[in-house]
Amino acid sequence: MHQQKRQPELVEGNLPVFVFPTELIFYADDQSTHKQVLTLYNPYEFALKFKVLCTTPNKYVVVDAAGAVKPQCCVDIVIRHRDVRSCHYGVIDKFRLQVSEQSQRKALGRKEVVATLLPSAKEQQKEEEEKRLKEHLTESLFFEQSFQPGSFGLFLKPF
Repeated sequence: MHQQKRQPELVEGNLPVFVFPTELIFYADDQSTHKQVLTLYNPYEFALKFKVLCTTPNKYVVVDAAGAVKPQCCVDIVIRHRDVRSCHYGVIDKFRLQVSEQSQRKALGRKEVVATLLPSAKEQQKEEEEKRLKEHLTESLFFEQSFQPGSFGLFLKPF
């Protein structure tokens, strides 16, 4: 009996999509962050084609917003923020990467990447440091309250 090796049927929308990073943070005061790279990986045995969609395409330039990824390869997708006005600070935009088989039209999978514009990298670092300090103090206070020197609660008594 001859068994034929068959590729499993790919269900529309269920193919895992591997993209890094999963979040883009742009800083208005740091021009070097205005251009970032998303890497799309294809770990599969077949070629993929991709398309990048965006909730606010007027705020971004996506270089090569559509293309192909060979099997076991990756592609870099450059995303440039082109509108860093203060009215956009804190607004969460989304990019959707849709992938399909090279010869098919239907989307096999998709992944969303969030993008946020913040006013300053320095402000963000300061907020993160304050948060980390607050968490550390909370932990320290917890341990101090639950530990009192000299009262271990365990005494060995002879029988």
